[in-house]
Amino acid sequence: MQLFPVVAILGPRQCGKSTLAREIGKNLDDFLFIDLEDPSDRLRINDLNLFFNLNKLATVCIDEAQLMPNLFPELRSIVDKNRRNGQILLLGSASRELVNKSAESLTGRIGYIELSPFIYPEIDDNKEETMIKHWIRGGFPLSFLAENDRFSEIWRKQYIQSYLERDLVLSGNSIPLLTIQRFLLMLANNHGQLLNSSQLGNSLGVTYHTIRNYVDFFEKSFITRTLLPFAPKLNKRMNKSPKVYIRDSGILHSLFDISNINQLLGHTVYGFSWEGYVIENIINSAPEWKPWFYRTATGNEIDLILTKGNKMMAFECKATLSPVLGRGAYTAMEDLKINELFVVSMVSKFYYYKPNILVGNLNEALKYVESQSISDIST
Repeated sequence: MQLFPVVAILGPRQCGKSTLAREIGKNLDDFLFIDLEDPSDRLRINDLNLFFNLNKLATVCIDEAQLMPNLFPELRSIVDKNRRNGQILLLGSASRELVNKSAESLTGRIGYIELSPFIYPEIDDNKEETMIKHWIRGGFPLSFLAENDRFSEIWRKQYIQSYLERDLVLSGNSIPLLTIQRFLLMLANNHGQLLNSSQLGNSLGVTYHTIRNYVDFFEKSFITRTLLPFAPKLNKRMNKSPKVYIRDSGILHSLFDISNINQLLGHTVYGFSWEGYVIENIINSAPEWKPWFYRTATGNEIDLILTKGNKMMAFECKATLSPVLGRGAYTAMEDLKINELFVVSMVSKFYYYKPNILVGNLNEALKYVESQSISDIST
């Protein structure tokens, strides 16, 4: 708010954007909240120039800004007339890339913040049962804070249904609802695995390019995360396919009717679920680092690589109390000249597996990320 006239907070529906904005507003002398889903609020800003002229000193928050694409060009002249940082706060349930198409006129005037559902550092109380609860239920506030597991699962199922029905209409997609429901379940079954668009296309009876459009639909609504392969210039045959994850572990589990840890323990998605849960928490804890995975055609693999300039962090995810690394991980470390690998597992105490291989739980892994990020800033 101190750096740009316009700040956009983007994230999935129900992740807490409006709550955060209202909390920010409590600390401001003059704060106005406009909800574009409320017809009366839309009427209030029907004449934008008049509205902002009458509220020159206010910070105006506009919720669900993506519902009014013509808003962005008009905001440019308003911002330039009264060049004051913190004038406008935009909230949106569409991806930064999608908003950018409408916000090109605000280049240099707008800053972006992506708000995810609760990540582990935001709810950590150093209790294993809290981490398990967060893993099973995910980070959406109304799911995580539900009275019991059953209520949490009901909320998540309703969220998925309303999200699909609503966002399909708002995005202008003509995809049949049953098709997109089936495709989301297929993505859940491929969670954390290489995306084979041709195979998925054959299963649905659509083309490779149509599958990519479906993936983009979920990506732009923050439901999935596409992790691209890290491809340094090595004399090796590299995998070129991305991996796709359901970003919120609670949503993933709901698609499989999993509502508690015992159901998850006996499910084939168990290991992949832990991998996605760890990766999403780490990525959201290191927003300035670029995330990748590494895999060669021969199977040398690292689950998560974070890069920033010439710096690198590497992570393996093992949903066990006794993690064991295969030969492929060691070879991948040699390929990339990785000096230190952090294995994120279910252990209670941190230890060294090898001199350059650290083993710890998620809490310790996130502290490691923080220490590396601080070290990066100080250097």
